[in-house]
Amino acid sequence: MPTQRPTIDESYWMASTPGTAYPPLDTDLSVDVAVVGGGIAGLSTAWELVRAGLDVVVLEADRIAAGVTGNTTAKLTAAHGLRYAWLEAEHGPEDARLYALSQQDAVSRAAALCADLGIDAEIERAPAYTYVRDHDRLDEVRAEAEAARRAGLDAAFVTDTELPFEIAGAVRIADQVQFHPRKFLLALAGHITAAGGRIHERARVTGLHEGARCRLTTDTGVTVRAGDVVVATHYPIFDRTLLFTLLTPRRELVVAAPVPADTVPTGMYLTPEDRVRSLRSARYADGQRLLIVTGESFEPGAGDVPGRFARLDAWAREHFPAFARADTGYRWAAQDNDSLDRLPYVGHAHPGTQHVFVATGFGGWGMSNGVMSGRLLTAHITGAARPAWTDLYDPRRLPPVRSAGRFAAQQAAVAQHFVGDRLHTGHVDAVTDIPPGSGAVVRLEGKRCAVYRDEDGRATALSARCTHLGCLVHFNPAERTWECPCHGSRFATDGSVLQGPATRPLEPRAVPDELEP
Repeated sequence: MPTQRPTIDESYWMASTPGTAYPPLDTDLSVDVAVVGGGIAGLSTAWELVRAGLDVVVLEADRIAAGVTGNTTAKLTAAHGLRYAWLEAEHGPEDARLYALSQQDAVSRAAALCADLGIDAEIERAPAYTYVRDHDRLDEVRAEAEAARRAGLDAAFVTDTELPFEIAGAVRIADQVQFHPRKFLLALAGHITAAGGRIHERARVTGLHEGARCRLTTDTGVTVRAGDVVVATHYPIFDRTLLFTLLTPRRELVVAAPVPADTVPTGMYLTPEDRVRSLRSARYADGQRLLIVTGESFEPGAGDVPGRFARLDAWAREHFPAFARADTGYRWAAQDNDSLDRLPYVGHAHPGTQHVFVATGFGGWGMSNGVMSGRLLTAHITGAARPAWTDLYDPRRLPPVRSAGRFAAQQAAVAQHFVGDRLHTGHVDAVTDIPPGSGAVVRLEGKRCAVYRDEDGRATALSARCTHLGCLVHFNPAERTWECPCHGSRFATDGSVLQGPATRPLEPRAVPDELEP
């Protein structure tokens, strides 16, 4: 049995930085640009717009840099797995080149911002590797190295790495970046406000009226009028874009522990094998580095999250003995959205709008794509010369014909959850069948309810229908959250929204008196 150790159920980036306390929005505003969402895409966009001289407000539903960005693995790189050979085959060599150019530009832009603004974001230059151990996959890796090189990256096929196990081969892309995302963004937020921009936390946007002057409404009834609106909420919260039909949410788990600095690789590593395994290290204290291992990709609402954490932890212990000997550890989960054609959507939100923009579909590579989005959206809004890759990311583009099969499969999966989940009589038969500290969907007075029982056995009942489009939520026992398997919305056990596209909490339901402890 592995040695048990104290584990912090929080991302290291959150645990190692102070909290924020930007004021709530308590009065109506009129600005040039309203940015909805305070992650890396939203804050990068806000900074570029403020630098361009515009009056900007950032509206964050919770706390800035605390959602998807606060739970990333923080690889800032143009190396995105086996991406470039796929791009060449699906989109052509020119689009692969533009993708590489835009991603490497974002890496350079973030590093330059840290240097110019004096931000200590713990930036470290390191090579990024995508490796396989299965010799039958060597042709894939060789093809990727060649495609990445044709796209303009400093890429090579290698068979030797620092990893403590043998590999069949790897793509090595030089001069990439790993950093501390919260330190970067908290400092950038400070520069935004110092330059005249405004940031409001706990300002959940619930409505948008488009026009020559857009109008945003919040859950407290406050109104913001803006010439342009940027929706950088990870998953677009306004369904009129119809992007929810082109996005597939997925979660990945992260385990981390401090180990002696000489026991970890200096590079960043990723393999598509073993249900995805990604690793890197970060600065830590007392001659140690934090080894960060990510993997176990799955859709929100999928079962056995504790088992997935256990598998990931076992993999880290097996391959890095120092990980098993660590006195403490961290674990958390990250979520992102895959687009239908594996390219982000950054630009005009839909064909009928001139003033609403979106940034989404980063496919697990939000650090580079978030910075890229800031540059691209600012060019759209200010009328500056647009980057060469503008059309590549246009949300209004038509997906390739060969994506039709993926679209059909995605919609079938959503339909299965929407219809199939309703055919079950319930996940458990009664509230009393739910163990303390857990949750399940159960029928109460003929209605499906999401019921959580705390450690003392007290039950909290909510509607089991996600407030986005009505799919039934599932309970995640590892994180104690309700998750929608259709579009990735997540809710706390009290029903409050943790992650969109939902903007309204799960509706409360009464627990019959005879079921109360």
